[in-house]
Amino acid sequence: MFSRIARPTLCIATRSLSTSSQNNAKVAVLGASGGIGQPLSLLLKNSPLVGELSLFDIAHTPGVAADLSHIETRAHVTGYMGPDQLDAALKGCNVVVIPAGVPRKPGMTRDDLFNTNATIVATLADAVARNCPEAMICIIANPVNSTIPITSEVMKKYGVYNPNRVFGVTTLDIVRANAFVAELKGLDPARVNVPVIGGHAGKTIIPLISQATPKVEFPADQLSALTARIQDAGTEVVKAKAGAGSATLSMAYAGARFTFSVLDAMNGKDGVVECAYVRSEETECKYFSTPLLLGKHGIEKNLGLMPLVS
Repeated sequence: MFSRIARPTLCIATRSLSTSSQNNAKVAVLGASGGIGQPLSLLLKNSPLVGELSLFDIAHTPGVAADLSHIETRAHVTGYMGPDQLDAALKGCNVVVIPAGVPRKPGMTRDDLFNTNATIVATLADAVARNCPEAMICIIANPVNSTIPITSEVMKKYGVYNPNRVFGVTTLDIVRANAFVAELKGLDPARVNVPVIGGHAGKTIIPLISQATPKVEFPADQLSALTARIQDAGTEVVKAKAGAGSATLSMAYAGARFTFSVLDAMNGKDGVVECAYVRSEETECKYFSTPLLLGKHGIEKNLGLMPLVS
């Protein structure tokens, strides 16, 4: 099973070259002026899967939209700024991607982000529930382990909750695992596929190195160090940026990859599988990341867990 998960067969620039009549999706990015939002919006603008790109933030969005609108790709870009324009930004959206929120700084954990980002995400989820309740919701804002339950509860309040359409984007964990394993083994990272399950913070990130394709093996000490690096990779970037921010470019790539997979599946492509943090019955945890088969209406099947190798 795991040979099919978490790694698209085509690169991010080419895998969306579909001719489906549904390649007119309206995608909203909430938090489009930020460090993740801008490169994420650029990648989405470059995709023929996107017909309309709706950008929202509390500041600078008209400039970001104007800049992107000069790019010679088909997606029509509109910028919306401030709370008064949030509803308009969401009208008719098929997919909503939410990178909004404050970034991590040195010494901060994802839990430290909770008080600020929880309020931001709850406010945005409220607007989604009122304006495009059928949309696929892709949450990037940290802490994902908390912002997904918050989003779910807001949608329940309006009676529009569909657990098959609410995703915590954990794709960066898979992207990092693939890159780090490939680096250690001298492999092409585009052909490495490491499933990562659990959550999206520290020890809750569980890379299944034993299920990687191609099959790889590491001595116990190296495996332990590799696992720790994958789990702490966000902190690695925060420290390297020395107070100037957190992972933005790699997160934008991962967010775009997941969004393209959702759009591919909505367009009827078969066999689209990604890991994401969702409402789950696979473990005792109410929310858990496992491989998901995506379809036209969101999660088609939770592929669950294979027997794990210690």
